[in-house]
Amino acid sequence: MPKPERHVFVCTQNRPPQHPRGSCASKGSMAVLQAFWAEQQKRQAYEKCAVTYSGCLGPCDQGVNVLVYPEAVLYRGVTEADVAEIFTSHLEGGVPVARLVAPGAVW
Repeated sequence: MPKPERHVFVCTQNRPPQHPRGSCASKGSMAVLQAFWAEQQKRQAYEKCAVTYSGCLGPCDQGVNVLVYPEAVLYRGVTEADVAEIFTSHLEGGVPVARLVAPGAVW
């Protein structure tokens, strides 16, 4: 398998209910991860990007968090509905989706 151009990490951190930091899992991160895998398969984008689940990426209260390398772009508040746009704009086109990018103070 050739080295992918980009690597997508989707936080799937889970914490107990009522935890003060919250968690991406409680905000639907498994569905977002599944949507990334489905979109990758639909587009046959295995050489374009790798998609991996991860533990905590930091700003739990703003999840679902998604991190894209090599650019080190952190997305926050990602939903299943955002995945196709991230694929088209960022993973294929190289342009991050500005409305979802976490501000510098967060990252």
